Amino acid sequence: MSTPLNRRARLLALPLAGALLLGACGGDETTDDAGTGGDTAAGTVNVSGSSTVAPISTRVAELFEEAGNEVTVNVDGPGTGDGFVLFCDGETDISDASRPIKAEEAEVCEQNGVEFIELKVAFDGLSVITNPENDALECLNFADLYALTGPESQGFESWADAQELAKELGSDTTFPDAPLDITGPGEESGTYDSFIELALADIAEARAEEGKITEDQIETTRPDYQSSGDDNIILQGIEGSKTSLGWVGLSYVTESGGKVKPIPIASEPGGDCVTPTPETVADGSYPISRPLYIYVNKAKAEESQALADYVDYYLSDEGIAAVTEVDYVAVPDDQLEATRTAWTDRKVGTTDGGK
Repeated sequence: MSTPLNRRARLLALPLAGALLLGACGGDETTDDAGTGGDTAAGTVNVSGSSTVAPISTRVAELFEEAGNEVTVNVDGPGTGDGFVLFCDGETDISDASRPIKAEEAEVCEQNGVEFIELKVAFDGLSVITNPENDALECLNFADLYALTGPESQGFESWADAQELAKELGSDTTFPDAPLDITGPGEESGTYDSFIELALADIAEARAEEGKITEDQIETTRPDYQSSGDDNIILQGIEGSKTSLGWVGLSYVTESGGKVKPIPIASEPGGDCVTPTPETVADGSYPISRPLYIYVNKAKAEESQALADYVDYYLSDEGIAAVTEVDYVAVPDDQLEATRTAWTDRKVGTTDGGK
C-alpha cells in the first residue's frame, strides 16, 4: 500500500505556497477514454475543501494520471467551510466536503448561479483520540464529550473539572485529575461541524431548553482550545501531551502508527463502548460515523471535458478503489449506485444537506 499519511502531509503543507499539482501539464493532445487513456481533453481541474476528503481526491488524481490522462488536478484542503466559499463563488470545480452542504451555503451558490451535483464517495469514523500513555479512560459517552468539549466546559483546565457536569448529564465516568489539553478542528472544518451534530447537538438542545445555554451555543463547542483545520497539526497536539484529547477522521488515526490512541465511544451512559474501525463504521455500530462527499459544479462539468473525465474516473471501479486504499470506508453498493446515477443524470441539488 502507498503511504497516504506522508502524501497527506505534503498535501496540507503545499497550499501555503500554492495548490498541489498532480498529473502532467495540460496540452492540446487528447487520449482515448477516461479510464484507459482514451479521448480525454487535456486541461485543469481545481478541487478544494475538506482536508479529510482531500487524500481521496488526491489519490484518484494520481491514478487518473497513471491511466494516461493529461489533466492537471489541483487539490487543496483548507476545510469544508472554506471550500464551499470558494466553490459557491465559482472559483473551484469541485468542493470536497466532510459534511453535507448547509442551507446558507447552498443559498450562496444559488445566488451566484452555481448549480451543484452532490456525490457521496466514502464513509469515515470521527475518532476521539488521546495520547497512548493516557490509560485513565477506557470509554467516553456523549455526555462525557459534552462535559469536556461543549459550550458549558469553557474554562475547564483539568479533566476532573468536567466531573460535576458529566454527572449531572447522567454519566458515571470517573475523570482523572490531570491537565485537559484539547487540540481539535476549528470552525472552518467539516469535522468540527460533524462532531457537534453527531455527538453534542442532542444534549446541547436539551440544555438550551433547560436554560443552561443559549440557542446560539447549541451548534458550538467550547472556544478555548487549540484548534486547526489541519489534521496533522491536531495529531501533533495529541502527541505532545500525555493527557490530551481531540478528534479527527479515522484514517488519520490508522496512519499515525500508534502515535495517538482512539477512545471507545458509547452514545449513552452505560451503553456499549465501540472502538472506531472500518468494520464498525461500515456496519453503523460506531456512533460517530459520517459520509464524505464531493460537490461538482454542473455548468463547469458541461464546459470542461477534463472535469467530466476526472469525475467519471473518480466514480469508476478503479477510481473509487482509492477510498479504501487511503484507509477510508467504502460506500455500500446500493449507495454507490445512487451516487453514480446522480452523476450520470447530472442531478442538481442536495439530498443530505440544506439544513
